[in-house]
Amino acid sequence: MKRKFFIISFLALVSGICGVSQTSPDTSVTLENLFTRLSLATRDADRLRINDSISVIIDNYARSDSAFTHKFTGLRYLGQITSKDSQLKIITWNLALGESKGKYFCYFIHNNGRKNKVYRLESSFDNKPPLINKQYTVNDWYGALYYDLRQYGKGTHQHWVLLGLDISDPDITRKVIEVISFTPEEELIFGRNFFRSKKTPGNRVLLEYSSKAVVTLRFNSDKSIVFDHLVPVSASLTGKRENYGPDFSLDAYNLEKGNWILEENVDVRNPKK
Repeated sequence: MKRKFFIISFLALVSGICGVSQTSPDTSVTLENLFTRLSLATRDADRLRINDSISVIIDNYARSDSAFTHKFTGLRYLGQITSKDSQLKIITWNLALGESKGKYFCYFIHNNGRKNKVYRLESSFDNKPPLINKQYTVNDWYGALYYDLRQYGKGTHQHWVLLGLDISDPDITRKVIEVISFTPEEELIFGRNFFRSKKTPGNRVLLEYSSKAVVTLRFNSDKSIVFDHLVPVSASLTGKRENYGPDFSLDAYNLEKGNWILEENVDVRNPKK
């Protein structure tokens, strides 16, 4: 159970990719103290109460004018990423519970050129993976910890591709490549049919593997995403994702004419990739 909570510290490390690092020192200290208390709490009732306090602070921050100009610093358990064009910011964390399902919490803050639009998302841990051919909305969001993003396209064809992590299953870790966009009515949509592989087109890409394994999923450039190729530890365990891990080769999805095209066995030392 500790693994489910402390994995968020990884997001704090990668969140330094984007954003400005000025904010109220007092608020950062308050949040750090609350997250520390949350990690030490043993009763679900106490965890929920502490998390409510965290949610109030994050909600006020996400709806403030300083959401894009300030960033919390020194927080180990809060993920913060901002697109290079400062049009999208994502704040995320998770809550581990002992007697009931844990939860993911996430804020998407969209700078649409007029005023910031804030989307608050919440999802319970689910051992079932999200469907690869389904679009999700704020209301049925599957839950993940997003740790990097890139923007591409323009106007009505503007999209963001996200890299996320799901640790709700104790035996299987999942990483996701997700494309999001906003409708003219400003609805947040998860999943676009932009991924192409030898199998079938998909709305997202899932990597599912043993929770004991370490698997890479990262941007090699704004137009290339590289990740470990996953295989079972033996042929007899094919399809049982809790027995999958990397085989030390890399695959990639490369952006070509608006679609993400799978390329297997890539050499990331090649600057063209």
